[in-house]
Amino acid sequence: MKPDDYVPEKVLYEIWKNQNFKSNLRTPDGNNISVLNTGTLNRESAGPDFKNARIRIGNFIYTGDVEIDKRYSDWKNHGHNIDNKYNSVVLHIFMSEHENNGYVYSRNGRKVPSICILDYVENKFLIKKEDYEEPRYESSINKLKCLDATSNLEDEFKNRFLSRLGAERFQKKSKRIFERLKEIQFIKELDISEPVVSYDLSERFHQRDFQYEDFKSKDVWTQLFYEMIFEALGYTQNKLQMVSLARAADLDFFRKIQNDGVILEKYEAALLKISGLLQTRSSVTEKESREYIERMELHWNSIKPFYDGKYFNETIWHFLKIRPQNFPTIRIAGGARLIKALLYDELIDFTACKIIQTESLSVLADSLRKQFIIEADGFWKSHFVFDRKTKKETRLFIGGSRADEIVVNVVLPFFAVYFEVFKNNKVVNKIRKLFSIYEQEVENQIVAEVVKTFGIENSMRRAIISQGAISLYRNYCSRHKCLECEIGKKVFD
Repeated sequence: MKPDDYVPEKVLYEIWKNQNFKSNLRTPDGNNISVLNTGTLNRESAGPDFKNARIRIGNFIYTGDVEIDKRYSDWKNHGHNIDNKYNSVVLHIFMSEHENNGYVYSRNGRKVPSICILDYVENKFLIKKEDYEEPRYESSINKLKCLDATSNLEDEFKNRFLSRLGAERFQKKSKRIFERLKEIQFIKELDISEPVVSYDLSERFHQRDFQYEDFKSKDVWTQLFYEMIFEALGYTQNKLQMVSLARAADLDFFRKIQNDGVILEKYEAALLKISGLLQTRSSVTEKESREYIERMELHWNSIKPFYDGKYFNETIWHFLKIRPQNFPTIRIAGGARLIKALLYDELIDFTACKIIQTESLSVLADSLRKQFIIEADGFWKSHFVFDRKTKKETRLFIGGSRADEIVVNVVLPFFAVYFEVFKNNKVVNKIRKLFSIYEQEVENQIVAEVVKTFGIENSMRRAIISQGAISLYRNYCSRHKCLECEIGKKVFD
């Protein structure tokens, strides 16, 4: 019996998630594959199995999705080749070698590498259906293995361990930010338009020794901040879509739009049209929606000549199982206002000065949070989608909880990199200290379960603890690496 006959597809998810390969993956034509980020398992909606992966194939780095099938032929049999949701797939993997051509095609005609992983996986990982136990995933977290076993450990030890993991996670984010900064600068020097799904980083890039003088252009930093904010606005389900939108409709495009009394509507028109979310007047019946769409089309016609990038399809956006306040339409409306703040309100300079000049860390934390809370106005104050008015008006496009997430995951690591590049170590240390004491609203289920297991619920609001809890779960708990965890070593010894 062949493995694809008795091994459930979810076992392949675990193999991919944990990278249980005995040697480096290679494409059929001999290119090395390096997995920089496996992506996030898609449990919420239809579409590829892993979202937001980051993979190097040969000299190319791809950012996109990964689809896992038991057989090569499943790509067509399951209709992925005619489904727009699979247009962002950058790697197709499967177990059966039948009729493998080394690649598959997405609906938009893109050639996607396809590899059989059977020869790369040890037999011990190929679990039979009857022996397979469903793993616990982040969206349905139950009890951790060390529940009821950590009460004898001092809270100080547990807090110190999570703080260390949180600081390491912050540092990893900073490194990722710096890598993206280098990419933007390199692409700017080449004077090319960057593709949405992938970009070619030549040997010249990898061998380049970047100096701080290379990053004096304000435009490079502004584009980076813009991309990071949009990524944060997308949450898990629409994170890749939002950052892809920010890269396609970059700030060079928005700078060409005249700053007048309706500039926010022009930004909304551009983002909605390019994203594919702007409906036609004929498809709606509500008067307010029809009038808004008509204005959007007029605005778009006036700024369309400035845009020569990619357009997206509405099917890539996820609305299912998302609270209406977090719909991509609402986040795009909030994002339009942050674009204006970046281009005309000197948001980066203003924030940098605030970080330097505010002595009290608690005052600084409160000031940064308020800076990214965006009040609702206009059409989207009374709508979550077209053709349907809300029963209660939306008060905020970006509320306190999301503002906290932006500060912790965008503002602090971004400016840590910013000041480190320009060799202001005093401010870098100030930012790290602020991160260590920053308190935020926490709605993350992983964080809630970890602090509950450890009995340190009173530390839950501290950003460094919540970030450490996420790191602990993803790198140890979910991978069953209890004996490699400082907590596990003590309670299971």
